[in-house]
Amino acid sequence: MTKISLKAGPAAAVEADAIVIGVYQGEDGVVLAPGAEPVDEALGGSLAATLKALGATGAADEVTRVPANGSLAAAVVVGLGLGPTVDGEVVGAVGLEELRRAAGSAVRALAGLGTVAVVTPVAGAEVVEATALGAALAAYSFDQFKTGDAADRKSPVQEIVLVTPDEPNDEAQSAGRRAQVLADAVKATRDLINTPPSHLYPEAFADAARAAVEAASIDGLTIEVLDDEALREGGYGGLTGVGQGSTRKPRLVKVAYAHPDARRSLAFVGKGITFDTGGISLKPAGAMDTMKCDMSGAAAVVQAVVAAAKLGLPVKATAWAALAENMPGGGAIRPSDVLTMYGGKTVEVMNTDAEGRLVLADAIVRAAQDDPDAIVDVATLTGAQVMSLGHRTAAVMSNDEEFRTQVESAAERAGEDVWPMPLPAYLRKSMDSDVADISNIGERMGGMLVAGLFLKDFVEDGIAWAHLDIAGPAFNSAAPYGYTPKGGTGYAVRTLVQLAQDAADGLL
Repeated sequence: MTKISLKAGPAAAVEADAIVIGVYQGEDGVVLAPGAEPVDEALGGSLAATLKALGATGAADEVTRVPANGSLAAAVVVGLGLGPTVDGEVVGAVGLEELRRAAGSAVRALAGLGTVAVVTPVAGAEVVEATALGAALAAYSFDQFKTGDAADRKSPVQEIVLVTPDEPNDEAQSAGRRAQVLADAVKATRDLINTPPSHLYPEAFADAARAAVEAASIDGLTIEVLDDEALREGGYGGLTGVGQGSTRKPRLVKVAYAHPDARRSLAFVGKGITFDTGGISLKPAGAMDTMKCDMSGAAAVVQAVVAAAKLGLPVKATAWAALAENMPGGGAIRPSDVLTMYGGKTVEVMNTDAEGRLVLADAIVRAAQDDPDAIVDVATLTGAQVMSLGHRTAAVMSNDEEFRTQVESAAERAGEDVWPMPLPAYLRKSMDSDVADISNIGERMGGMLVAGLFLKDFVEDGIAWAHLDIAGPAFNSAAPYGYTPKGGTGYAVRTLVQLAQDAADGLL
């Protein structure tokens, strides 16, 4: 994992393979951001003019390299575009998420280098954390299945040095450490998502979760795994039903963290379909290309709880990873089969490709038995979510408007895009079944909302619950951008950790 450290300037004396300074888009050309003055001075005051001559404009996320020619301790100066100034002013001209994305763009462009120093305009904790996190998130690759000499590939940047104008105080150092924990958690989530289904199946996922907990070695952080036999004996009909078509049997993983000073309790429930063929309701071949990512929610909730433990947040947080492989084997569930879910409710399965809600329902009912203050489920649940909100924005639905707003706020502060969606009561009738308590599908139009309503049916009265449908932002099939790579993104980890932080701070 990429290491983050903080160091006071002057920037010109910082030893690194490259030093990144911010530049804004001014009316008459590029404008150097605060903190770049020592670098500019070492280059004879010509940095802005040189950048302009090389075609730099200061546009957001633009990256321009300038050789230092021995004038600095670093070999290369990188001008990083931060976008236009605001009324001629540069300090505060960009928000924290813009800083994350810009820092990510720079570090991504500098793959192959060992150490990259990034000059921050101020030493404030928020700016330090945003810059460090964006930079570290961009230092990522997944190549464990590639053969040949690794030296022939550009490795991610190994170390990020945040250069502050003043000696970093305790708050800034703490912000750097938090950025390190968050980046490590997001990248561990990406690794799970990117691992092919030949190597990541329910049992393998459970083993990976156990390894993460053991590696953290933190008091109060524990793991429990229910295998197929235990699930059958316990009456987890959703998990066993979805998983019975595969030779690789389902698991339910519970990762719990309990701080001794915790006053609030959160349950995070994640969909963990390690591969989704659609089952008997088979997907078209082209729709299976990215279905290794259908366990993104489960990966996110596990890593979020491990991160909360590493940060020592005074909260109780529990992850429930509902794991199954949805295959069309001879034992697979059929359309019109009836499953008895954990807790006793019956479901008529009218489409075996609406399987995620079945495993989530089991886990939601089980999570409620521990009496959390709130439950958040995270799932790559519906194609309708992508149709509605695209590939970068998740949907949030809830049985509690105030809690939904709190989730939105946490996501915004964490830098993850969400958009609120309703749960119209009239759509619930479309899931009425003639033979069971509920059907697993309903009206086709508004399918994202129907799926949310299905899950709501399994939430115990009196518990605040929110549903995050992350089908779009969980996996990036297009080109990398900002700090987001191609492949698994690790979406939702930062939002969940922020929610745990909010609970610890008494804001939930």
